[in-house]
Parts: sequence; C-alpha cells; structure tokens
Amino acid sequence: MVLLNGRAVSEFIDAIPLPAAVIGEDERILATNQAFDLLLGSGFVGRHYITALRQPSLIDAIEHVLANGGAMNATFLTRSNGADATYELHVAQAGSTVLITLADRTDAENAGRMRTDFIANVSHELRTPLTALIGFIETLRGAAREDPAARDRFLGIMEQEAGRMTRLVDELMTLSRLEENERRRPTDQVALSDVLRVVSQALLPIAQAADVDLTIDVPDLPVTVFGDAAQLQQVFTNLIENAIKYGAQGNKVVVTVAPHRLIKRLRAQGTTIMVQDFGDGIASHHITRLTERFYRVDSHRSRQVGGTGLGLAIVKHIVNRHRGRLAVTSELGAGTIVTVTLPKG
Repeated sequence: MVLLNGRAVSEFIDAIPLPAAVIGEDERILATNQAFDLLLGSGFVGRHYITALRQPSLIDAIEHVLANGGAMNATFLTRSNGADATYELHVAQAGSTVLITLADRTDAENAGRMRTDFIANVSHELRTPLTALIGFIETLRGAAREDPAARDRFLGIMEQEAGRMTRLVDELMTLSRLEENERRRPTDQVALSDVLRVVSQALLPIAQAADVDLTIDVPDLPVTVFGDAAQLQQVFTNLIENAIKYGAQGNKVVVTVAPHRLIKRLRAQGTTIMVQDFGDGIASHHITRLTERFYRVDSHRSRQVGGTGLGLAIVKHIVNRHRGRLAVTSELGAGTIVTVTLPKG
C-alpha cells in the first residue's frame, strides 16, 4: 500500500476535473482541488469538516460514510456566478480517508423544471378551450337544441376556440422545429423589402379593420441579409400584427428599415428594423419576460384577440437563428418599439 501525505493527496485530486476534497482519519479536511476552492472558497484545509462544510446534506453524507463505509449520494445546493446551482454530491470511502466530489447538475435541473412548467402551461392553455367546447356541446344537445339563434352563437364560439387550439398546436410545432435548427444559420440572401411587402399585403385587411394606418419605410437601396424568407416573414408578421392588435389606440404603426451600417452589438455590418406603435405601451416590469413562452401582459385581452402567448418566443428563436438581436422599448401612454437587428447578407 502506498501512503500519501497531504501534498501528495492534493496533487492527486487536482487531476480530478470535478470539485473534490479529501477528509482524513482525524475528520479534518486533508486537501481540496482548485475546482472545489473556486466553488466553495479556499481555507478549508486543516479544519474539521463539520465547521467547514455546513450544509446538512453534505454533513449527513460524510457522517454516514465515516460510520458505515461505502458510498453515498446527495443533492448539494449553493450559489455560483450569482445564481442558484445544484450539484450531485458523491461521498465515498477511499482507504482510511473519505473522498468528496461534486458534479454540476444545474442545467439538467433547469431543463427538467422548464419541461414541467411547459407541460403545465400547455395543459392549461388547452384545458380552457376544451372545457368551453364540452360545455357548448352539452348545451347544444340539451337546452339549445331547438334554439337556432343560440345554436349559431355557440357554434361561432366553438369555431373560435377550435381555431385557437389549432394555432397553439401549430406554434408549438414551429417552436420545436426552430429549436432543432437554431444552430444552423440560413445561407440564402433575402431582400427585406420583399419580405415586408408580402407581410404588409397580408396584414393590410387586419390594419384596415382596426382603423390603423400601416406605414412601411424601406431605403431606396436594397437591404439584404442572410436569411430564411419564410421565417423572416413570420417574424415581421408576428411583430406587426401585435402592434396592430395591441397598439390600435394610436391608429398608426410604422415599420422602418435602416440602411446597412456598422452595428456595435453585432460587431459587423447590419441593419435594424423597427416596428413602432403609438398605443398604451407596456409597463417596464413586463419587458424582460415578453419572450417567455405563454407570458402575456394582459391574458384576457390576448385570448380575446386569439393570442397563444408563443408569438414572441417564436420571434426570438428565429432572430437567434439569424444571429440577430431583439430588443423592446416602451413607454406607458406613448407606445412600443420592437427592434430587430440582423447582420448583413
């Protein structure tokens, strides 16, 4: 058997890529590696493990291994880079010493939490229209069976709710496809004037119905980007339609495309496209959450106009795929400006 002193143990565990520490026979910390010191701080060597490592889950695991041998796993919670972090703690007997290692599971925990939240949100979004549909079907089979006016009204509402569920499923599938392809940057050159012409023609009837004057200001010189034309059409359809629906009180929506110039945020030549409305504006505490899935500033109003709460999440994914940036500024009572920045094609 080879006997190791504190220095030799320290050199040995420095080769371990995970945060690691060794507790000696006297229950004092014999050595820590650099990763452990970066995570929990230095100065533990020579101290009793109970006074140095104060988290109950860690102390319980060490006590169990010291008393019974073998190995034990536990969850270790701490702070890393200003955020909550979750580590899988492994404590194992190593001869007359105890070896502690910590594996970062923060991303896996966050992903699991996001999946849980996502399923809960989808279930909630689908339950509301499904409940309405079931209620109307029961009514049409009973009290409203012989009432043509009520039947027509209920069928109209049922059509709206079914349409909202269809849009929700379609947008969820769109998000899934975007996440799969987000790392693949588009390679086709796309003229933004062509994209915005298609979008404005499609949205003109909606703008007219809302009594909103839609203005598209594009430079005389062509402004091109590397892009996916269909996805860029979806970006500006979502943004302009939102501006019409939620900023209609201002009776005006202006879309402005800037000529190519050096964009500091991109560190390259690029362009900015601003979609501006002059409506009620958005309170500042909502701004940072607008691109979260299912987040709504006004849930009731969003559902009334057919919103799914996924539009800006889709926009963000598409802009990211195009290596661009998305920014929202707003002032209550003065309107909202959404700016998309895209690198030059």
